[in-house]
Amino acid sequence: MEWGSESAAVRRHRVGGERRDGPAAAPPPEREAGAQEPLVDGCGGGGGRTRKRNLGGSSGASSDAGTGLSEARAALGLALYLLALRTLVQLSLQQLVLRGAAGHHGEFDALQARDYLEHITSIGPRTTGSPENEILTVHYLLEQIKLIEVQSNRLHKISVDVQRPTGSFSIDFLGGFTSYYDNITNVVVKLEPRDGAQHAVLANCHFDSVANSPGASDDAVSCSVMLEVLRVLSTSSEALHHAVIFLFNGAEENVLQASHGFITQHPWASLIRAFINLEAAGVGGKELVFQTGPENPWLVQAYVSAAKHPFASVVAQEVFQSGIIPSDTDFRIYRDFGNIPGIDLAFIENGYIYHTKYDTADRILTDSIQRAGDNILAVLKHLATSDMLAAASKYRHGNMVFFDVLGLFVIAYPSRIGSIINYMVVMGVILYLGKKLLQPKHKTGNYKKDFLCGLGITLISWFTSLVTVLIIAVFISLIGQSLSWYNHFYVSVCLYGTATVAKIIFIHTLAKRFYYMNVSDQYLGEVFFDISLFVHCCFLVTLTYQGLCSAFISAVWVAFPLLTKLCVHKDFKQHGAQGKFIAFYLLGMFIPYLYALYLIWAVFEMFTPILGRSGSEIPPDVVLASILAGCTMILSSYFINFIYLAKSTKKTMLTLTLVCAITFLLVCSGTFFPYSSNPANPKPKRVFLQHMTRTFHDLEGNAVKRDSGIWINGFDYTGMSHITPHIPEINDSIRAHCEENAPLCGFPWYLPVHFLIRKNWYLPAPEVSPRNPAHFRLISKEQTPWDSIKLTFEATACLPILQILDLPASTIMTKPYVLLCSSPQRVITFSVVSCHK
Repeated sequence: MEWGSESAAVRRHRVGGERRDGPAAAPPPEREAGAQEPLVDGCGGGGGRTRKRNLGGSSGASSDAGTGLSEARAALGLALYLLALRTLVQLSLQQLVLRGAAGHHGEFDALQARDYLEHITSIGPRTTGSPENEILTVHYLLEQIKLIEVQSNRLHKISVDVQRPTGSFSIDFLGGFTSYYDNITNVVVKLEPRDGAQHAVLANCHFDSVANSPGASDDAVSCSVMLEVLRVLSTSSEALHHAVIFLFNGAEENVLQASHGFITQHPWASLIRAFINLEAAGVGGKELVFQTGPENPWLVQAYVSAAKHPFASVVAQEVFQSGIIPSDTDFRIYRDFGNIPGIDLAFIENGYIYHTKYDTADRILTDSIQRAGDNILAVLKHLATSDMLAAASKYRHGNMVFFDVLGLFVIAYPSRIGSIINYMVVMGVILYLGKKLLQPKHKTGNYKKDFLCGLGITLISWFTSLVTVLIIAVFISLIGQSLSWYNHFYVSVCLYGTATVAKIIFIHTLAKRFYYMNVSDQYLGEVFFDISLFVHCCFLVTLTYQGLCSAFISAVWVAFPLLTKLCVHKDFKQHGAQGKFIAFYLLGMFIPYLYALYLIWAVFEMFTPILGRSGSEIPPDVVLASILAGCTMILSSYFINFIYLAKSTKKTMLTLTLVCAITFLLVCSGTFFPYSSNPANPKPKRVFLQHMTRTFHDLEGNAVKRDSGIWINGFDYTGMSHITPHIPEINDSIRAHCEENAPLCGFPWYLPVHFLIRKNWYLPAPEVSPRNPAHFRLISKEQTPWDSIKLTFEATACLPILQILDLPASTIMTKPYVLLCSSPQRVITFSVVSCHK
């Protein structure tokens, strides 16, 4: 192909060595101005491609010369752009309610709900089986419900029942186990029309708490909200079409026992057609709708139509239901054992003090209570007057794509419509890229090969950046400096975020200098934009094919950049990367980047505190570094082309590397202590100490071993390394090792989480002397037809059973048992099947 046969646009892609920093340089004296120099290059150093180099310059070449972006302006501009978007996200999150607290007749009053909250939390920790939970809290709830009943409108009828169910169930959670409960407490209130109702919607909260926590957010505030919603609905002059059942359950922290007792045994359970579950994974802030269904898209539409301050995401639903987060709620019980659809809400902010003594009422903002109350009241009222509730089973068809826009409104549509939209977006990309990739070579030059090699370079940059941050994370974990970012989140950004960005820029700078050295900046900017578009399109196809509703995010990250590219393409071709192009380009990226930062905030808001209680076996730095690297890759994808449009990247790489190196040295030196006891913003370390006496039995019921001690568990990766210097007795000499022949390693785990926490310490101590000691007796031993042994035991106790069955190596327990006794003294008989391996 002769040079003169190319179009002016293609000639601009073939700029000589003069394109970098200034006007075209004079040709070397030994070559003629119009000479052509064959340049052999290929992807990865191979390939037999020749490029023609114009050393004399032409109108196309000269128009491209000197158009490189200023490095300082480009870096500062992008940083300010992302900072401005982050500020918008923060403002939207701080805006809890769009108006002041109501307090008017017929509206939710946050101050009244706060009064309920303060009374409940003043009782103290409310563990299931304790007088605080079974007597004092129940008495207070019944007292307030009676006052509400006195004030209620004659249009409504209020019925109250105190249920004390006994039962058991198996659940596939944390590896699976069987839970047995006895004489636990539910306070149930039914608000219905005076003539009664055949259908009902359920509102659920739990008033019990974990040991040593006032449980303000988990879940006293939800019960307070429900009490106030009950008051408002009962005094309303608007008649309900259906009943509203308020369940104040008293045994959720014992792995969802009270909800199971209600939905499987209470006579009102048969009326329920839908439910709303109020939970918490943090303290205050906005309550997030993170689960709906299963299916029943009308429930999502009900929330969209009724909620005054919506905050919902199908992304949270799919992440939670994937099992990544080691947690579950009563939603699961109603779904699996009641076959009822519902909505699951939870506070997610400030999870650092979740399940700790710092979870107090004063940390929950009144505005947070107001927004939760406004939403729950509106949605319950909508469902209680809906015609769909009576025939909910008829509307069980498919899932919904739903997400809020900065808390202002919710966009929701059926997943099948979402799939159509996604594939339409994919077709747009196919037409856009196909036009370039399938054109004859004499029109596009080497675009196809440049595209494929650029794709390889992009993937290499991502892979090497991930490997780099993982190496850093593993090294920091090995030297004992994990969680240095737990109290200072910016440390993780300065360490892992900067390392990721620096490595991506480094790889692309090498490609620009040594592989694409004779190709114009404009051409490369266009190629790498197309590559980013293609990668996000691949994600879109994959997620849509997998049937994930979260694919809408990829659709946003494909559709808006593609439209932006089509709008600015002409100006970019004519004038290069000038101010007008950059302004329109960043404006076109506003929606995908704003929503990405909105989601990224939620990811780190939830996952960062969880990494402080995720056990001793999962290196939290590795997890956080991976998440940060992934988020950085996504955010950098449509900015990679700026690396090729900029004149240089040296200062940017140097700055990022310097920040990363300084942070790395500070972390290695132990400058950043992971925890904080600051009363305003505590971030405590979680350590469980349990004084116990263990008795091991053989298959005949004989005691073969007995000891007593303080069982110590650090619930994060650092174990007891920060405590040993202050309490030398807790060192490796008392590390407890797993007893392989005993279930759960020989320790009475309340939940089967021994696979998450293998770093145990067992400090010898005197025997436990309970007022009513536990008695454990083997009643019978029976050989079953399916080659297994059924063992039946009797346990008499008012404490969790700390007896351990020491089975020989040839047998295993099919399921561990969680036992609960809430009465003063109770005899429990249960069976365990031990099967041969």
